[in-house]
Formats: sequence, structure tokens, C-alpha cells
Amino acid sequence: MERSRMNRASSSRLSELPQRVESNRMSMVYATPQSKQSFGKLNIPKPQSVTSERRTSFFGSRTSGAGMARNSAFGAFGGAEKMKDPRPLHDKAYVQQCIRQLCEFLSEKGFPGSMSVKSLQSPSTKEFLKIFEFIYCLLDPTFQMPTSKVEEEVPRILKDLGYPFVLSKSSMYSVGAPHTWPQVLGAVVWLIDTVKIFCSMSDQDLLFADFSDGSTEIEDGVEFNKLFLDYTAETYNKFMQGADTFDEEDADYLAKLKRLYNVDEGLLASMEEKYRMLSDEVERLEKESQTDRLMIKRTEKVKLQTDLQKLQSYRSNLESFKANLENKASGLADELEASGLQVETLKQEESRLQHILSTQKFTPADIERINWEKRELQQTINSLSKSLEQAEQHMWNEEIALAKAKETAEVKLAEYHKLARKLKLIPVSAENACGHDFEIRTSTEYGPSTMVQCRTQIQQLLRKLITDVDEECSRLTDMKLSLEESIEQVNSNISDKANDLKHLREQIRRLDEQLEQDMQDIANEEQKWSAEMESVETHRKLLEKKVTLGYDESVEQLKAAQQQYHLVLQETNEERRTVVNNLASVLTTAANHLSIVEKFLEDQHKRVDRVYTDAFREDEVDIQKMKDIMEGFIAKVNSM
Repeated sequence: MERSRMNRASSSRLSELPQRVESNRMSMVYATPQSKQSFGKLNIPKPQSVTSERRTSFFGSRTSGAGMARNSAFGAFGGAEKMKDPRPLHDKAYVQQCIRQLCEFLSEKGFPGSMSVKSLQSPSTKEFLKIFEFIYCLLDPTFQMPTSKVEEEVPRILKDLGYPFVLSKSSMYSVGAPHTWPQVLGAVVWLIDTVKIFCSMSDQDLLFADFSDGSTEIEDGVEFNKLFLDYTAETYNKFMQGADTFDEEDADYLAKLKRLYNVDEGLLASMEEKYRMLSDEVERLEKESQTDRLMIKRTEKVKLQTDLQKLQSYRSNLESFKANLENKASGLADELEASGLQVETLKQEESRLQHILSTQKFTPADIERINWEKRELQQTINSLSKSLEQAEQHMWNEEIALAKAKETAEVKLAEYHKLARKLKLIPVSAENACGHDFEIRTSTEYGPSTMVQCRTQIQQLLRKLITDVDEECSRLTDMKLSLEESIEQVNSNISDKANDLKHLREQIRRLDEQLEQDMQDIANEEQKWSAEMESVETHRKLLEKKVTLGYDESVEQLKAAQQQYHLVLQETNEERRTVVNNLASVLTTAANHLSIVEKFLEDQHKRVDRVYTDAFREDEVDIQKMKDIMEGFIAKVNSM
């Protein structure tokens, strides 16, 4: 059947040679449009006409001439190759856009249940089945969701509709999971676009509208048909010679169409400018509705108040420390004054005793008392000498312990530096240092407070680095999940291909058996024909006599057959021109839609870059202000 053969051939690339220029065009089945209007072909089987088997393909023979640069693939059997989903389904902004589109579609079509954007963030399997049944009933009003094996029924329905990507059965068990909901949401959005296309095609009856009725007139006229056939013939000849792009032919054909239909370029430009302005306004309003500036400012205010409280507490700690130092200084001054008075008293006592010593006369009792005091002082000196030796021995032990502690600290510090170099944290210009200094320098001038401060600073930097590594690990985990999903899709594709190969082998076996049966039937028929030839030979002379009588009847039958042939030929030509016109209109609409989508994406990219630059500048200004405040506080503390 030529029509189904043509449909299968149109789903694959027409040339088997590698394409020299990468095409920017994508099938409308794979693209999710940003606007509410979409165009394309719904892959739903259409009832065949009774006379469809007698129609011939208007693409001609499948074989090309010997001098062509490539072989034509029109009429070749094959289907669309399954590919990886190019849509950014793991992008949160894109997922939110698809959720809003789904919510708007459900509210527009009158979904019976209550549905909101928040409830669609992670729906349950029951809610998803209700939504799927509601949307599919727009295509088939008699459809009812089965009560069992829905995890197999939903992927099968999508595959029958022509969904180009594989939806695994396991995703139906946990629809609202973060790693499966984007894939299922992409399939639902594709189904929404299919419903819109089906509704549009039902209203317009665009493609193959006149196959059932051969008397329909061609609405574009003879001039349009002539232009399109000339354009098709010229591009097809260049394609068969090896060309992949036809920019000059497209421009020439568009210029002729504009002259034919009197297209106003100024009106089109003004409408495009108006559409662009309205799109910018809508996008700006959506952004303002999404970002609550007051909430952002309140968050910043809370952060600044927290920082102010920390600085005030630090200031109060400094003031209390200053008061403690002043109290200690006043106490030391009082002790110094009391020590001075005690020294003066001792000097007076010494002068008095010296005067007594110079004026008195020693008696034997005094000499004995002096000797006894001398012995006591000698004993005191000996005990103090022993205490001094013990103190020196203790000091020596402490110095040895201190040296061992220093050696242990230096070994640990060397291990820390070795590990930091292995992790690329030092020097400051290392890959993972991010401009921070993780090196710990040995110095005898460092006190306990300095070491605690250094340890706190390095711990904060390491915690930040660990947080960044955890975020990277989570990102890689998400990537791993997506890759596992892709592997599952590929395995499903392989299983489908294996089943197709099995079916093809079964068909080949059946055809071989039928061929053997046909050969046997042909041999039997040949034997019958040989027997009949003898009888035919006997009747040949009688038939020669009757030929002259039936000649007139044969001439009349020939005229009738010629008239019928001209009618069938005219009907075939009318159908071919109609198909060509419909395909041209669909291709033009698809190209215009793709250009609009590309322009919208470029504007979106520029706007995001501008917003990112402004935010980065504001953050730099805030950081500089905080640095100035900290420098002021540090200078004030140093001055105290």
C-alpha cells in the first residue's frame, strides 16, 4: 500500500549518505512548544479507502538514474529511530513551565477535580491516572482506564500514539518521585500537544482531506500548483545531486509566493514587533509574580540584624574584658603601693638594727644566740637549695615534655600539610583552595588565642569545602539517576528491536513456506496447462473463425477501457497535487514556528545574563560594605 509506504519513508532521512550541513529543524513530535498553539500530524490510523490499493505513489520509482550522486530512499521501509529526549526535563525552570502549562490546560478543558500548581509538584499515581484518562478522553471519548496493569497500559497507549521516547514501567509505580516525575510530565505535555493538534486538525481537516471525495476542488489554484511543482522539482534534483540545504531556492520560492498573494512586509514586521513587545511584557510580569522583592528584602534585613547582634555581643565582650584588665591594673597598683610602704618599713627596721648592732656589746648569751640563728639559717639555706634543685629538675622535665610536644605538633603539622597538598588546598593558588590560605605556619609568637583563631578559620573553610563537595556529590547522584534512566530506556529499545526482529523472522519463515507451496501449485498448474494446450490446439481453428466475428466487440471494449484509464489518471493527478499542497503548508507552518521559538530562546538567554550580571554587581557592593564595617571594628578594637 503506497500511502503507508510513503508515511514510513517520510519519518526517516531521505538520503542514506551522511549529512554535510547539520540541520536545525526538528520534528514537531519531539518539540514542546512554548506558546499555546502547535501544529503537526497526529499519528492515528485513518480508515483506508476501498480503491487505495490501486493508487500509485506520486514520488515515482524507488530507483534513480545511474548518474545521480545518491540513491533515493522514497518508498523505503523503516520507522523513526528512537532517540534520547532532548528536552531539559531535569531543569527546574522548565519543569515549572510544563506544570503551569498542564494546569492551564486542565482548567481550560474543565477538569472535574481541583488541581493547582502546588499539587502538581509531586502528584500521586491516582491523581496522575485521573489526569491521563481525562486528557486521553479528549482524543477517544469512549476510553476508560483499566483497573489492573495500568503500569503497562499507559506506556503502551503513548507508544501507539507515536510518543518517540520510552516511558519505563517502573516509573508508573512512583509517579511523583523527583527522578521519575519530570519524565512522566514530559509525556503528559506531549499528549497535551497531541490533543491540541488533533482538535486543530478536526476543525481545519488539513491533511488528506480529499482522499475520500475525488470531486473536491484545489483551493490554491493553478498558479500556486505550478510554483510549488517547479520548486519541488528543482530542490529534488539538487538533493539527488548531493545538496542538503536549499537556501536560495527557499528564498526565491518565498519571494514568488509573496508576489502571488500580495504579502505586506510592513504589516508583518509591525505584527512581529508587537508580538515581541507583548511577549517581553508577559515575561516581565511572570518574573515579578514569581520573585517577591519584599520577602527578599526581609530576609536580607534578618541577616543584617543577626550580624549586628553578633557585633554588639562581641563589643560587649571586649568592654567586659577591658573592665577586667582595668580592675587587675588597679589591684596591681595597690599591691605595688603596699610593697613600697613595706620596703620603707624594712629599711627603717634595718637602720634601727644596724644602730643597735653598732652600739651594743656582745655577751656569751648573745654569741650563743647568734650561732643558733646561724645554724637555723644554714638549715634554711640547705632546704631552699634542695627545693631549688627540685624546681630545676622539674623545669628540665617540663622542657623535655615541651620539646616532645613540639616535635609531635610538628609531625602532625607536616602530615596536615602533606594531606592538604594531596587535596590541592595549599598553596593559595591551588586548585581547591579557592583563594584561601589553609597553611599553618610555626611561630613561637603565636599564643593560645591565635592558634584557636587559626583553627576556627581553617575549620570554617573546610566545612564550606565539605559542603561544596556534598553538593557536587548530590549533583553527580542526580546525573547518575538520569543515566540509569537512559540505560533503562536503551534496554527497552533493545528489547523492542529484538521483538521486531523476531516478528520479521517469523514473517520470513511464513513467506518461505508460502513460496514452496506456490511453487508446488505452479508445477501442478503447468501440468494442467500442458493438457489444456492440446485441447486448445484442437479448438484454435474454430476460434480463428470466431475472431472475425468478435473483432468489433473488442474494439468497443478497448474504447471503454481507454476512457476508464483517463478517468483514473486524472483522479491520481488531482490527489497528488492536493497532497503536495497540504505538505507545503504544514512545512511552512513548522518552519515559522521553529524560527519564533529560536528567537524567544535567544531573548531569554540574553535577559538571564543581564539579570545575573546585575545581581553579581550588587553582591560585590554588599561584600565591600561588610569588609569596610569589619575593618572599622578591627581598627576600633586595636585602638582600645
